[in-house]
Amino acid sequence: MLYKLDAASVAKKVAGRELSSEEYIHQVLERIEKVEPKVNAFITVNKKAVEQARALDREIRDGKPAGPLAGVAVAVKDNISTKGIRTTCASRMLDDYVPPYDATVVRRLQDAGAIIVGKVNLDEFAMGSTTEFSRHGPTRNPWDISRVPGGSSGGSAASVAALECAVSLGSDTGGSVRCPASFCSVVGLKPTYGLVSRFGLVSYANSLEQVGPAGRTVADVATVLGVIAGFDEHDNTTAAGRPSYSAYKKRPLRVGLVKEFIEGADEQVVKIIRGAVDTLAKEGCACEETSLPSVKYALASYYTIAMAEASSNLSRYDNMRYGFESSPEGYEWNSYFSHARGNFGEEVKRRIITGSYVLSSGYYGKYYLKAQQARSIIRKELKSLFKKYDVLAGPTMPILPFKIGEKIDDPLKMYLVDVDTVVANLAGVPAISVPAGFAGGLPVGLQLMADEFCEQTLFDAAGMFEQAAGVRGSPDL
Repeated sequence: MLYKLDAASVAKKVAGRELSSEEYIHQVLERIEKVEPKVNAFITVNKKAVEQARALDREIRDGKPAGPLAGVAVAVKDNISTKGIRTTCASRMLDDYVPPYDATVVRRLQDAGAIIVGKVNLDEFAMGSTTEFSRHGPTRNPWDISRVPGGSSGGSAASVAALECAVSLGSDTGGSVRCPASFCSVVGLKPTYGLVSRFGLVSYANSLEQVGPAGRTVADVATVLGVIAGFDEHDNTTAAGRPSYSAYKKRPLRVGLVKEFIEGADEQVVKIIRGAVDTLAKEGCACEETSLPSVKYALASYYTIAMAEASSNLSRYDNMRYGFESSPEGYEWNSYFSHARGNFGEEVKRRIITGSYVLSSGYYGKYYLKAQQARSIIRKELKSLFKKYDVLAGPTMPILPFKIGEKIDDPLKMYLVDVDTVVANLAGVPAISVPAGFAGGLPVGLQLMADEFCEQTLFDAAGMFEQAAGVRGSPDL
């Protein structure tokens, strides 16, 4: 069963002509067809995937050097632009939108030999933590299809866990790659802000979001990051250079377990995370508990800033250039605008309205500026901690995956699940979620954070833990 191969194995075999990319992709597409009725991870399957794999095989036979992702099946979150493949953002607003260009990350994947097998589900415009707020219905957790996979990149993580692709791309604004990685027992990375181009990413909150990979192993995630990272002339927030990464190097690291991350977390989660830190200690790391007091400001600061930026970004959707209906004829302008904007889902509307409120005259200083001040405090505290520790540890999610529909009618409960992940986005630092174990058959993820542009340190720590803990396996679908 070729679809079970990890990305490193596929690329090696395809490059060495031990494996036909066409045969492998054909099996992956069969797997997608088989499990999609249960998982609902894909919005659109790439009809040209087999043809593209066949062309890659031909190029390799003709002597063209194989890329680091030669023949590898990759799924892409449906808020990342793909030329010729619709990009819906899981919204009625963009139901049939087909971009005229590829996002930089997609182009770099294809240049490295990857085969895009399709676009995967998300919360509408990446606003959510469960992938329930999707026009295309909820994605289900492959480990228990009655439960959420996390979000907003739920399709990205679920497709990897369900063996529908080897690796995937998601976007992480407040934990949107790491949350589903934890809930689905895969590896998920949020890179340093500016390390990966956002050109072609449909924006939710510009100052917080980054494109990040998910995969079954730390090595696969490191390889994908090496492909997509680096300066892009189309995104002036990107840092100079094109870095490269290795799977991991075993070395003694200084690890700080952030006590605020485990306070209030589910007892089963805390037990597994403490055990994970003990595992790192047995591998030679110096581990101790530490404190990040500003965590108490993080959630309120994050949602204030994110919703403010969302209200600005989504104001462009007037339905004049793209959308489900392009003609304003027959409408008075205000009623037309109201009609068009009515095609946003309820959660998106909630965030636009809240964001407009905090940016309005009289409240800008009271809410938005205070949120930015809190963000600065968090950054300063983290900078201080990273002088003492190589990585900071804690649970990715404070709770276990919950039932679909359990929290959907209570926005506050939904927002609270992001409490441990938003810190990295506010500070712009990298963070990774790696499978740490299971409680009652449900996955738990270990989150590790490092200083800016220290992704290799994260891979060293996560890879060391991955090898020592051996938390592997696939759900029975």
